[in-house]
Amino acid sequence: MTVTGAETTGVPPSALADAVLERLTAAYAAAADPARAAAMGAYMKDVAPFLGLPTPERRVLSRAVLAGTPRPDEADCTAIALRCWTLPHREYHYFAVDYLRRHAGRCTSAFLPVARRLVTTVPWWDTVDPLAAHVVGALVAADPRLTAEMDAWIADDDLWVVRTALLHQLRYKERTDADRLFAHCLRQSGHEDFFIRKAIGWALREYAKTDPDAVRAFLAREHGRFAPLSVREALKNIGS
Repeated sequence: MTVTGAETTGVPPSALADAVLERLTAAYAAAADPARAAAMGAYMKDVAPFLGLPTPERRVLSRAVLAGTPRPDEADCTAIALRCWTLPHREYHYFAVDYLRRHAGRCTSAFLPVARRLVTTVPWWDTVDPLAAHVVGALVAADPRLTAEMDAWIADDDLWVVRTALLHQLRYKERTDADRLFAHCLRQSGHEDFFIRKAIGWALREYAKTDPDAVRAFLAREHGRFAPLSVREALKNIGS
């Protein structure tokens, strides 16, 4: 796959981002392991080059990078995320995702276009899924007006935007808007891509932990509209 870095346009000035990126690039580059990087890249279908940092080691380095830094505002979050996305190696994207997960509560609904930009730039499940569940989901939970945006995203031509809409309620549990979840799943029930079919099953399976009877009844009613993969995934823990 070809790597295309995020454009630098729209990145707000941020002294915090300047400091974090300087520390981050120095720390990660010094710990790079080219031999491990090749295997990591292959596992991720070469969506992006890797430095070769295993997740536990990378997060230790990240904590050192962030030690003593102040809490960010939304502009800082935007700058750090978008600047990380301009760097080719995937670990920098992971750093940005972890940072946004930690500070999603400091972002407003105005951050949603930034999240979409991250979802659609160098997209693969390893960044899209945590952005969907922990960032986009948090934004929508904080501002229910954004549900209209999710209704638009579910009909988007970009499969990763669609996957994000399907997964944004993944952590909502009893707060899940079941009608919207079911409607979104039905909207894309005929999608031919594996990642959409898998996401439908995953979203339903996760909600089944809260209301298995509702998911079972929904699938009994609409079973014929879904791919077998979606149904298997949805019923994995609750049976038919």
